[in-house]
Amino acid sequence: MKQQLKQAWTITRIELKRAFFSKRAFWVYGLALFPMLIFLGYHAQVKFRTMNLSTVAPAQLDSVLIGETADAVTERLGKPSRGFDVEWTRRNRRGGVESDAVDNTVHRRLTYFDGRREARLNFENGVLVSIATDLLKDFEEDRRIFAGVFQFFYLRLAIFFGCLGIFMNLFRGEMLDRTLHYWFLAPARRDVLLIGKYGAGLIASIVIFTGGALICFGVMAWQHSSLEVQTFWRNAGIEHIFWYAVAAAAGCLGYGSVFLAVGLLLRNPVIPAAILLAWESINGFLPELMQKASILYYLQSLCPVPAPMNQDVPGILRILLVPASPVSRSGAVLGILVITAAVFLLARHAILRMQIYYSGES
Repeated sequence: MKQQLKQAWTITRIELKRAFFSKRAFWVYGLALFPMLIFLGYHAQVKFRTMNLSTVAPAQLDSVLIGETADAVTERLGKPSRGFDVEWTRRNRRGGVESDAVDNTVHRRLTYFDGRREARLNFENGVLVSIATDLLKDFEEDRRIFAGVFQFFYLRLAIFFGCLGIFMNLFRGEMLDRTLHYWFLAPARRDVLLIGKYGAGLIASIVIFTGGALICFGVMAWQHSSLEVQTFWRNAGIEHIFWYAVAAAAGCLGYGSVFLAVGLLLRNPVIPAAILLAWESINGFLPELMQKASILYYLQSLCPVPAPMNQDVPGILRILLVPASPVSRSGAVLGILVITAAVFLLARHAILRMQIYYSGES
């Protein structure tokens, strides 16, 4: 057993280069890092919007009350970031007849920024009548957005298609390159070869997608105040990051085993990948027993924050996106391990029976 483990680790180290840098699987880096670019673009937009805004203390901004005069506000808060005046002229109507008398109304807007909120103070004839506030930096809202990105993009698309590219290439790529027979001639059992190649794909996919998700989270948190971020870490931050990492790694574990087996059993991955994607998508409509045969069912149960769902989303789409009766986290981990083990046994059976004929391998 010890000798076989050494052989498997040797194969893993050799195959890591193919798993990380193969041209057929190189696009997976784009899938892993794409959400980071979205958050970077959003941060750049917020930075550009706040670049010329002078900052006041939040307590000062909260002290502004309806009915105050513009002079009192500017005296207490200082010069606004932006301001403009508009004078409107309106003719009076008396008894349904327009008279020659006119009313001049001066509207004034002053804009202040406290580091998170942009407040637009609207004055009429020198008196504050309304306050409109935009929260430009909201850490809690960004965390919910990240939860949606993780569940709808990483779990449903990036990890799924990334594992398709990495694990399908481990055997099918060598068949296309006509190099698989060299491994079969090596003094190592085929199930050891299977473990070694799977280990290489698993390490590569976990590093790429877990790393990509954590980098994306870091970029998301980067623009927020250190106090907010530190409070998050002190409360539930470590636990949340841990379960995001576990969910990403479990996705690589489950989908990796499936696509490894597909690469051994079938020549064309498109049809089985489409069938599996459809199966994962309709999981919410299936009976509870059949739901447990879905990898996505367990992955969503591992996520620390529910994905945000707009109330206007149609009910049928809500069923597709939200897992029904999620299992406990320990049950989710066990479910992924059971599915992986079952699929891996199928892959082992396939590789033990495989014969290489490059004109039509079987």
